[in-house]
Amino acid sequence: MKLTFIGAAHEVTGSCHLLQAAGKNILIDCGMEQGPDLYENPGLPIAAGEVDYVFLTHAHIDHSGLLPLLCKNGFKGQILTTFATADLCNIMLRDSAHIQEFEAEWRNRKGRRAGVPEFEPLYVMADAEAAINLFVPCGYGERLHICDGVEIRFTDVGHLLGSASIEVWITEGEISRKIVFSGDVGNADQPIIKDPRCTDTADYVVVESTYGNRVHSSEKIDYVSEFTRILKETFDAGGNVVIPSFAVGRTQEMLYFIREIKEHGLLPEYSDFEVYLDSPLAIEATKVFTKNMRECFDEEAIKLVDEGINPLVFPGLKTSVTSDDSKLINFIEKPKVIISASGMCDAGRIRHHLKHNLWRKECTILFVGYQANGTLGRRLLEGEKNIKLFGEPIEVHARIESLHGISGHADMNGLIAWLKGFKTPLQHVFVVHGEDTVTEEFAQKVEETLGCPTWAPFPNGEVDLAANEILNEGVRIAVKGKKHPRRKQTLHLSVLSQQEEDFWMLFTDEREFRIKTKQNLKVRSIILLINGIVGNSEKEKITDGRNLIRGFL
Repeated sequence: MKLTFIGAAHEVTGSCHLLQAAGKNILIDCGMEQGPDLYENPGLPIAAGEVDYVFLTHAHIDHSGLLPLLCKNGFKGQILTTFATADLCNIMLRDSAHIQEFEAEWRNRKGRRAGVPEFEPLYVMADAEAAINLFVPCGYGERLHICDGVEIRFTDVGHLLGSASIEVWITEGEISRKIVFSGDVGNADQPIIKDPRCTDTADYVVVESTYGNRVHSSEKIDYVSEFTRILKETFDAGGNVVIPSFAVGRTQEMLYFIREIKEHGLLPEYSDFEVYLDSPLAIEATKVFTKNMRECFDEEAIKLVDEGINPLVFPGLKTSVTSDDSKLINFIEKPKVIISASGMCDAGRIRHHLKHNLWRKECTILFVGYQANGTLGRRLLEGEKNIKLFGEPIEVHARIESLHGISGHADMNGLIAWLKGFKTPLQHVFVVHGEDTVTEEFAQKVEETLGCPTWAPFPNGEVDLAANEILNEGVRIAVKGKKHPRRKQTLHLSVLSQQEEDFWMLFTDEREFRIKTKQNLKVRSIILLINGIVGNSEKEKITDGRNLIRGFL
């Protein structure tokens, strides 16, 4: 019974945990890193084809985005998740594959002119479709027998449509343990979806910590009134309200608020204002929300549905599917709302809208979700006044606003309240999915509050669940420079043989070697990579190998 923390360890994105129990290899989430990478992530200690199951907490790309890569590398098992999550992943993984292919095409078109090697996409549409075909949708609240020694149950945690914590019961011989993975715990009183539900029992808990050192406002925020104020002030100035929004979840909340503003006549001077939803993914995701209303909507939203009202539709809502539709939006002079992705402004159509609106003092950029360190969204929120978009310098004159308190994540108090829902003593709590120092701060808070051992692992930290023993604290090697996206495909863990150790020493000195008890988490994969792609002669290997290793260290 071993648990290895692959991703989102001392980092916010890239959630992935490997549970090895009952003779099975099980991944809980398989997410893509988004934003800066702080620590080296060695990758899976096993080949993708050796993974038997994936249990998926929810559809966000930082939890699901590497499922196509897993399939590309040989995974053929089942992906178990909720019905709504399966529906969302059907569109989100396709969208992610499209982005990968588009980026590769763009890089290669540019690279051919410069004579650089071809750029390989992380995965393509066929890989996304292969992953989608492996999904096994499950209902909330049902205890499911997966195989001998493994049972699971999904519980709504109110973060996103279809989001869940996952209870996992494992048995090996006479030893049984129960571990609960929180996924992302939602904020209470969010529009549309239900509040997070607690779980009664566990031996171990893996809990996120996105807002583990923050407390949302204690006052119940009137989002509709605040949103109305921002719209009025901007429209009065003759400007646009540009909303960088996450296509799934946050976008639907914005539509919900705007419907209320229009329905109740809160902006009589601009009653016919238009809203442009400029994201094909968001458009499709909104349809998924409608499909799963009965299982996932809260009482207030269901009441509207029962009255024959679609909570996400209103007069003046216009959708932009094609790139031509998107481009035309910025030629419409009438003040308007533009909702576009991505939510952190690091990719997608939103960057074009920022280019057209950031320099205009009459416009407002309204942030409605979490902005990770290093992203353009975080830089704008922190007051950066000069940025570059598409190689062009832009002076920031637009107002930068945020809907304070709106968050899909529980704050520190919400996470503690969720943990207090366990009615049995916890043997250990593992804190993941938070910024570097936040994980440590929240781990200390949990230990002080609950009185149980708490640990924030680094990438590839390992724990023996049967013995409740930490086997390996993980990799604390800081990333130096930007990693090439293709490298993650080659990384596997292994213990070095003496021959491999000797080979590695050809390229590095003792300080760089970083091997303790012969367990470097990257070395063997690099050795295999060197042997596979560089020159045949020993001299060529040493020269080319050193150049390759510099990129990894």
